[in-house]
Amino acid sequence: MRKYFFAVAAVLAVVFNITSARAEVNAQAARKFVEDVTKDGIENIIDANVSQQEKDARFAKLFNDALDMKFIGQFVLGRYWRTATPAQREAFINAYRELNVKTWSKRFDEFKGRNFVFGGTTPSSSANQIFVNSTVPMEQGEPAKVVWRVKQNGDSFKIVDIIIENVSLAITARNEYTAYIKNNAGGVEALIKDLQKKTTDAPKKKA
Repeated sequence: MRKYFFAVAAVLAVVFNITSARAEVNAQAARKFVEDVTKDGIENIIDANVSQQEKDARFAKLFNDALDMKFIGQFVLGRYWRTATPAQREAFINAYRELNVKTWSKRFDEFKGRNFVFGGTTPSSSANQIFVNSTVPMEQGEPAKVVWRVKQNGDSFKIVDIIIENVSLAITARNEYTAYIKNNAGGVEALIKDLQKKTTDAPKKKA
């Protein structure tokens, strides 16, 4: 019996080690993924000699390709994700995506003439995730610290959060939206309409 116990324990240890190895995030590949995303944004959007309409279209594609919007949307909606209907979940993700695309497309030119300087990576306590560290030189003062939270799924990578100067964009949105739902009788439906209105009302960027 004792021999059998140790034999089973040995097998489980081997299986666990194999599983852990498979689940480990490829830090080098995650960093290269973020480097390629920022390079693509700078070369093909910010510095590209194309119309603003084309820049907006390229940014929307880059945004949708690089970010895991379903994962982010579920996190941002917090506990209200569980009570939202499938239609509300889809509508929220679409509204959140459209608002962010419009907001960040206008702000993207702020990075003109600047390049991200990448450092190492930091492990995450969340499964299949890792932090990719970078800085952005500023005109005055110290470089701004930008940390990218990346999730690996098989051989592919997606950004699930961006932390700028220790402020998480995902957590900030989550706090704002859950407070809105809590204090609004319309709940998730009201939040969706509010995001849609903000997208519609957002001023267009000048060409």
